[in-house]
Amino acid sequence: MDLTHYPYPSRRPVVLGRRGAVATSQPLAALAGMEMLLKGGTAVDAAIAMAACLTVVEPTSNGMGGDLFALVWDGSLHGLNASGKSPLALSPERLPEGRMPERGWLPVTVPGAVSGWRALHERWGRLPFPEVLAPAIRHAEEGFPVGPETARAWRRAEGVYLPLQGPEFQAFQEVFFPGGRAPRAGEVWRSPLHAKTLREIGETYGESLYLGPLAQALARFSEATGGLLALEDLKAHAPEWVRPLSTEYKGLAVHELPPNGQGVAVLLALNLLEGLDLRPEDPVGYHLQIEAMRLALADTYRHVADPRFMELPPEAFLSKAYAEERRRLIGERALPIALPGLKPEGTVYLAAADGEVMVSLIQSNYQGFGSGVLVPGTGIALQNRGLGFALEEGHPNRVGPGKRPFHTIIPGFLMREGKPLGPFGVMGGFMQPQGHVQVVLGLADLGLNPQAALDRPRWQVLPGGEVLLEPGISQATALFLKDLGHRVRLEAEYALFGRGQAILRLEEALCAASDPRAEGLALAL
Repeated sequence: MDLTHYPYPSRRPVVLGRRGAVATSQPLAALAGMEMLLKGGTAVDAAIAMAACLTVVEPTSNGMGGDLFALVWDGSLHGLNASGKSPLALSPERLPEGRMPERGWLPVTVPGAVSGWRALHERWGRLPFPEVLAPAIRHAEEGFPVGPETARAWRRAEGVYLPLQGPEFQAFQEVFFPGGRAPRAGEVWRSPLHAKTLREIGETYGESLYLGPLAQALARFSEATGGLLALEDLKAHAPEWVRPLSTEYKGLAVHELPPNGQGVAVLLALNLLEGLDLRPEDPVGYHLQIEAMRLALADTYRHVADPRFMELPPEAFLSKAYAEERRRLIGERALPIALPGLKPEGTVYLAAADGEVMVSLIQSNYQGFGSGVLVPGTGIALQNRGLGFALEEGHPNRVGPGKRPFHTIIPGFLMREGKPLGPFGVMGGFMQPQGHVQVVLGLADLGLNPQAALDRPRWQVLPGGEVLLEPGISQATALFLKDLGHRVRLEAEYALFGRGQAILRLEEALCAASDPRAEGLALAL
């Protein structure tokens, strides 16, 4: 039997509970979160357990060498930016032919995810940190059967990572491609190195990766194989608590994190759409959504950077007055707007809730496995987030030393009339803000439940201007958009349209949902 072949549409209902809920893209990770709730842990304990577990059971999309962002509600909303900076030794002059390579050491930035786990646990954790990481350690040590969607992504990665030559890539290939190939769906994959490293992170409360033996091993390997990342870069790292940004859209308060992430694109697009006569399922409605998204993305990629280097504060282009001005550009024909060519990525998103705390968390290595560099003797595959830097001179996001690059991963949170509804998110690089907007429209304009809002067929504007339409969007709509000047392509690969999760509070019930485009699971009790 083929564990990756599903020829028929599936129907998922929402999952309901009162005490707690979890949702993420891999069932074993969702169960890890539920295990924490059943032990009396908080939603943050559950979220960290899922995040750690996902570095093992879905390594194609994230890892201990990646970054993390989170939104947490505990009576008020808190934002956490646990993204790392570029090495202090990085400069534009270091780039071969003025271009950032996709793999190897040059695009590697400081890994921030582990520091994010610790920062969250310090404020809201109830269970001991090693206990929260225990499910991830168990799956790494004992092995787990690789899921079908993870296996598809892993196999696609063979053509990217196996041809890489050089000592910096050898340990990565040995860990993730044993026997020279990716594990297939249903095969059991083990990684004792992941278990060993996670155990050390648990016992040292994450400190080993920034100040201890893991940091020293990383720095030594970097120096020996031509990397720029040094011990001083790791020692200087610290996650940052930030104030979320928000906008009101038809009764829903939509919250996103401020730059260096692209959450502002969601808020600007919603501001643009709020002033239009929008019927989301109508062909004209698709045109308006696509145009608003193009304008929002253009502004985002022009201005967003490490906040210390931005020319304008995000509030300058999130005002309703600014949206009214930009809205005048939306007409009856497709706008000729060029967007930067950001690469597709692999990311994991998760949501968790208990009676008092709600968590929206996202983490990623970028471009699936990331840089292709793994620190020997550990399970730490390093991210290649340096690809998020701009190369143009004078751009606020231009590559440089000690800077946080433009970041694609964004957690979301919804409120109504000052009360929390809950966390939501859609992973997928350039697709993420577009997925957030489409989920919000499904909830606010169409009155869908969270599962139906995630199930709803999606569209995506690509950097080159092409518009992808998922199966389920009618041919009549595709032809209408084509007649308006949009370059439309019907796309069967559902992985290109992101994978979302959501948990919303409805009166006394928690209502959880998980995207059918992944192999994920929502659970509640």
